[in-house]
Formats: sequence, C-alpha cells, structure tokens
Amino acid sequence: MTDALGWRRKFGVIAPSTNTIVEPDFYRMAVPGVTAHFSRIHIRDQNMDGDAGMERLLEQIRAETGAACERVMTCEPDYMVMGMSAETFWGGVEGNRAFVRQIEDITGLAVATGAEACERALRLLGARRIGVVTPYQPVGDANVRAFFTEIGFEVGEIVGLRCPTAVSIAHVGEDRLRDALRGLAATGVDAIVQCGTNLSMVRLADEAERWLGLPVVAINAATWWMALRDNGVEDRVPGAGRLLREF
Repeated sequence: MTDALGWRRKFGVIAPSTNTIVEPDFYRMAVPGVTAHFSRIHIRDQNMDGDAGMERLLEQIRAETGAACERVMTCEPDYMVMGMSAETFWGGVEGNRAFVRQIEDITGLAVATGAEACERALRLLGARRIGVVTPYQPVGDANVRAFFTEIGFEVGEIVGLRCPTAVSIAHVGEDRLRDALRGLAATGVDAIVQCGTNLSMVRLADEAERWLGLPVVAINAATWWMALRDNGVEDRVPGAGRLLREF
C-alpha cells in the first residue's frame, strides 16, 4: 500500500546526532507527497578542534553509519539521502564512490550524497573555478579540495571556519557567512560552494545569489535537489537557491 503522506517517495536520511540544521532545512524544502525520515549517527565525542579532532569525529561516523542505515530501513524508504557531507568528500572521488557503495550494499537503495550533488550542480551551472566555505579543520578542507580538483574544477580559496565542536557549527551566524561569501566572490570565481550540513546556509545562499551575481550552492539544498530529481520529482522550491527554483 502507498504511504499516506509519502505517497510519491519516502527518503531515509542519515545525519549525525549533533546536527540541528539539516533536518529543519529538508523539512523547509519539502514538497507534497515526499517525506524525509531521519536516523541519527550517535556522536559520543563531538570535539573537532584541530585535524586530530576532526579525524576522530569521522571515525565515529564510520563506526555508526551501518547501524543508522539499518534502523531507518525499518520504515521501508524508497531512497537514501546523506544528511552529512564531510564523509562524502573524504578520500576524494574514490572515497565518495566507496561510501556510496557501502550505503547501497547495506540498504539496497540508491543514495544522494553532498559531494555528488555539488558536482552535478556545478556542471549544470557551468562553473569552472570555485570558492568554498566550510566549517571544517584544515584536513577537511584538504579533502574537499582534492575531491573538486579530481573531478576537474579549479578550486581557489577555501574559507575553513574551523568550528571547535560538531554542535558549534550550527552556531555560526549570517554575518560571518556573509563576509566569507563576499570575500570568495572577490577572488573571481564562477560559483561558491558551501559544505557542512550543520552550517545554516540555504536561505542566505538564495539571497546571496542575487547580490553577488553568482551561483551559491548550499549543500543541503543541492543534496535535496539531487534526491528529488533522481526520483522524478520536478517540483520547484522557492527560497532555496537557483537549483531548486530553476532546474
């Protein structure tokens, strides 16, 4: 029988337990008949101060991802969505492919990742040289640079905010992000990408595209867009950036 609310598609979503932004973002971009069902990866130590701290956070995510997938599968979703981004960039292109294979092997379902969503978005928007803003430590930014470079983009400046804990990512305000966007735009890029699903950027990116005159790809909007379009859902969503408004 068809689900009463998710009559078009039910998405199983995996997110860290510390993340307070991606879930409301996805709900705000919801379209009729498509529902998102979250399973949380238990983060016991949220410290990500310095490269070693970020590596430990990723180790926790890797250890818990399988169990989180198994839990969400009990609601019988049609498709998987990764509500986390760092792990999808880690190890460059092959790292992303291995991660996708892991999720597909566990769930038997296709999956949207932030890394692949950003790649699709940038190609569609015709970008070649990009600037990036992340909440990560230097090791995270290095993996982001490696991924985009491997798929053929020129990566200019990366503004890494170096948030000290996983929860503190969600505390970054619009003033700081606005300064980062303006600084990146001044370097002569074709587009700006924001990584980190716990960084609140969807609404600001939508606005910034107008006053910067550049595409600003917020990762939560790009991932949701990929999930919808992969499933034949062509609804346009206002207020979430050019991708969901035009494509």
